[in-house]
Amino acid sequence: MPELPEVETVRRGLAPTMEKATIRRLETRRGDLRFPFPQAFAERVSGRRIIGLGRRAKYLLIDLDDGTTLIAHLGMSGSFRIEEDDAAEVPGTFHHPRSKDEKHDHVIFHLEHEGRPVRVVYNDPRRFGFMHLWPRADLDLYPAFSGLGPEPTGNLLDAAYLAERFRDRAQPLKGILLDQTVIAGLGNIYVCEALWRSRLSPKRKAGSLVTPTGRAKAALPVLATAIREVIADAIAAGGSSLRDHIQTDGSLGYFQHSFSVYDREGEPCRRDGCGGTVSRIVQSGRSTFFCPVCQD
Repeated sequence: MPELPEVETVRRGLAPTMEKATIRRLETRRGDLRFPFPQAFAERVSGRRIIGLGRRAKYLLIDLDDGTTLIAHLGMSGSFRIEEDDAAEVPGTFHHPRSKDEKHDHVIFHLEHEGRPVRVVYNDPRRFGFMHLWPRADLDLYPAFSGLGPEPTGNLLDAAYLAERFRDRAQPLKGILLDQTVIAGLGNIYVCEALWRSRLSPKRKAGSLVTPTGRAKAALPVLATAIREVIADAIAAGGSSLRDHIQTDGSLGYFQHSFSVYDREGEPCRRDGCGGTVSRIVQSGRSTFFCPVCQD
């Protein structure tokens, strides 16, 4: 499943084409994806102007001029493709290649952008993605957003906040950082990377980073900074593709070459002077990669 930086790079790739465009027609080629489309979906969206594209956790938000937000989730295999004349591009880079097979084109936005026609096509072979409509003023009441923690890119994520959430918790750090009610959108890859950057073991109890009086120990500011920085680096690099996939501008992503521990089991730790070897363990059914020498 795409992680937060992938969704953000998709948003940034789509924004120049979709923002301020008018949806002349929405074409749906089936009645559902993971879930049925909203009632009268095409009719409610057709004719609307797109006033902006946003993101909440791993969800893409398409704000319409009638106060409605189209909420889109890519699922396991979903992608958007921009088509203009004979050219086509797929914004974002992904762990696995994205399909361009037209038989999996399920939703087509027929747009008018700056006086010219353009199509934005949603393709999803496995159909695990979905699209919903929701009043923008009540987005916090959308079921998937209710109870979500702060974004890992914002100022709300700091040592004091983590101390509040970690206090008296015996849960391992890896598990609590994947809890979406603690931090929204933080996924497996970037939890592993942030813990490596902060020299913390994924097996360490979360509560061990908080004093008995509830104050953050020295490691918590380091962890908060590492989380923000690893996400920022991934977004700047165009996502976490582990293979050479073409990005929107035709260049190859490079962040796939800079993981420090993720998917590097048995390889040398990249921390200068460490000398350790990256290990893999399974926690709550997810692979965890870390260096047992420099992460404690």
